[in-house]
Amino acid sequence: MRVRSLTLAAAGAVVLVPALCAAADPDPTAPAVGEGTVRAADLLAKVRDCVPVSKGRYRTDEGTRAEIPVCGAPGVVFWKADMDIDCDGRPGALCNRRTDPLFSAATAYRQSDGRYLSAETLPYVVVPAPSSLWNHRDHGIRGGSVVAVIYRDRVQYAVVGDTGPRHIIGEASYATAKALGIGADPRHGGTASGVTYIAFKDSRVQPIEDHAAALAEGERLARLFLRDG
Repeated sequence: MRVRSLTLAAAGAVVLVPALCAAADPDPTAPAVGEGTVRAADLLAKVRDCVPVSKGRYRTDEGTRAEIPVCGAPGVVFWKADMDIDCDGRPGALCNRRTDPLFSAATAYRQSDGRYLSAETLPYVVVPAPSSLWNHRDHGIRGGSVVAVIYRDRVQYAVVGDTGPRHIIGEASYATAKALGIGADPRHGGTASGVTYIAFKDSRVQPIEDHAAALAEGERLARLFLRDG
């Protein structure tokens, strides 16, 4: 979990906005990019409209306006935000106190052997800690829940692996960002907007570190959502 200041977020936006502006909307006829065979365009079409389930809106970073609602649809909750880079958990060559000034060696959830998760290797998403604004547990979201993370034309499946500040949303692990083609450096990486997070209610991967299981379950749930949602 990290809390980026407005200054840091703005500095990142200066670098990232030109790239975002140049990006085209996903081609609905294009083959799937990223993990699995479900296309980003198909998932995005299902979450075009927002029915808020949160009692208010979240900030993307400290000092920014609260503009992001958590939305609901059959079988899922979703939000459209930025992506800050979470490098917390088990230290490695890429995520440690030298590379990340906000590094924490702990995550909210642990893997099956009792160790904390590895942000370097495990695609995971950070959800806001429960509050009067929104409690993810009330919507069937918990540690190990499957999340489809979409950026441009890419889909990456991840699990809920950490919790963050009660008023901020839009954060995922180093591994998630890298897989989506987003700069994963914990100091200067991330993207200022354009990321959609679709969390599947009452889903759970056990053990939480089994990414192959997250991919298989994510594909299954995504197809059900497209069919029935």
